[in-house]
Amino acid sequence: MTGLFGKTLFGGLLFAAALAAPAQAQEYQWTFQTSAQAGDNFFPYQQEWAARVKTMSAGRIDITVVPVGTVVAHNETLEAVGSGILQGHFSDPSYFSGKDPAFAMLGNLVGAWSDPQQMFNYVNYGGGKALFNELMNPYGVQFMGTSSTGVESFLSSKPIHGVADLKGVKMRAPEGMVQEVFAAAGAAPVNLPGSEVYTSLEKGVIDAADYTVFSTNHAQGMHKFAKYPLYPGFHSMPVMDVSMNKAIYDELPDDLKEILAVSVRDFAQDMVARLKQEDMKAVAEANADPDITVINWSDEERAKFRAIAKTQWALWADRSEMARKAYDSVTAYLIASGLLVKE
Repeated sequence: MTGLFGKTLFGGLLFAAALAAPAQAQEYQWTFQTSAQAGDNFFPYQQEWAARVKTMSAGRIDITVVPVGTVVAHNETLEAVGSGILQGHFSDPSYFSGKDPAFAMLGNLVGAWSDPQQMFNYVNYGGGKALFNELMNPYGVQFMGTSSTGVESFLSSKPIHGVADLKGVKMRAPEGMVQEVFAAAGAAPVNLPGSEVYTSLEKGVIDAADYTVFSTNHAQGMHKFAKYPLYPGFHSMPVMDVSMNKAIYDELPDDLKEILAVSVRDFAQDMVARLKQEDMKAVAEANADPDITVINWSDEERAKFRAIAKTQWALWADRSEMARKAYDSVTAYLIASGLLVKE
């Protein structure tokens, strides 16, 4: 009887303890909007990141990634994340350059990076992450990390072998610094959303476009009309920032913050590596097509374009206090890393 009583008592204590114990860790259900279209070849990679976060957090974080325009316009996600309409985004910070020119400096410093790893090293180890948060925190947004689609190719319906050939070329370019750099190089940039690039090339509304990486362009059939793609890219390697609502982030336990940090670093490497493989395959297919001519600029022409871009960097640095901080930070890193010659 004593043994039975002891067993019953022990079981009762366990039951009472279970009732008194705190509930299971809170589940977080978030929506992140991306600047990618559902048909972009890297959109599934972003969804896979969300699935990994769910696995790594044992289901405590459940993120749904939705395509561009699902909740708000592509250039409205900063405010939507800060206000809690969205809980996070994948975006090019230069979309928000109208709020502060520093977003353009950090989001797409035209001609600065020739490889994603250079930019990752600056963000993760060269002061970039702290600078991003200094810029974004006042909007109620926490920067967690960055990725990239890689150095972009350039779409063109006419052969462009160097800077001189850009003169008068009517081309699509994102708003902000990118447009101003191409204008300084002699082109005639227009502001069109990425969703209109295909039809604009098809109808001859534009001659060329700064859009995205070679494999995405190729998969979307852009080279039917832009038969003179430039690769490797000479101009743009936009940042893709992964950010979330700061108030939500600040209340997360440390283990979940660490899971998010590690998962974003992994996502960055994963996306760049996979898109590079797809680019190599797409370039091989294009080179085998007699109707497509892939053009690779010489080092001399690339240097000419970068010199033009650098003049615009300096002009943008004077547009706000944060833009000056971004300019000083990035150029100091480039010089210290041997990626830019001090003048």
